[in-house]
Amino acid sequence: MKRLWDISPPVQAGSPVFPGDTPYQQQWAATLGPGCPVNVSTLTLSPHVGAHADAPLHYDPQGQTAGALDLQPYLGPCRVIHAIDCGALVQWHHIEHAVQALPPRVLVRTYRQAPVDRWDPALPAYAPDTIRRLADLGVRLVGIDTASIDPAESKTLDSHQVIRERGLRVLENLVLDEVPEGDYELIALPLKLMTADASPVRAVLREL
Repeated sequence: MKRLWDISPPVQAGSPVFPGDTPYQQQWAATLGPGCPVNVSTLTLSPHVGAHADAPLHYDPQGQTAGALDLQPYLGPCRVIHAIDCGALVQWHHIEHAVQALPPRVLVRTYRQAPVDRWDPALPAYAPDTIRRLADLGVRLVGIDTASIDPAESKTLDSHQVIRERGLRVLENLVLDEVPEGDYELIALPLKLMTADASPVRAVLREL
């Protein structure tokens, strides 16, 4: 049996979201009892809560929705690279020790322990040049263990614009605390949400 690493944070009341975004909420539409054989819940949340895939529509008014995404980028060989304590931006020198013969998917760990229960306004992000250089090496998907590939206060979203220009896909809010640096199989399929700008994923890594 190949080992699995669950790299998704828990999604529940109190899960951190960008300030102003819609937090996770749950109500019960039906509950077990006399005359009712099931529990049925109603969920309200931003599609950016927890581990998620941004769709191009998130940063491009003409971009694809989550439900229209090709699934291939979200499934297959992947490399986890550690850039722990890198500071505000993942620069090329933080990851260049591990870029030889890259697979098409790269996930970068920046935290020693991901803040799954609190918002981090100083979240580490990708430097746009790092995204460009990964794309030049054939990478099709990048991921990170923070809420965004751009700094939280950014209004220009420079790394998202590189993703748009180069046709890459992105995963955010991963939890890579227990994952050694190395190569894995990534499985992180977005839901078929036909009008949404992002989708939650249950992201896992499987040993090769």
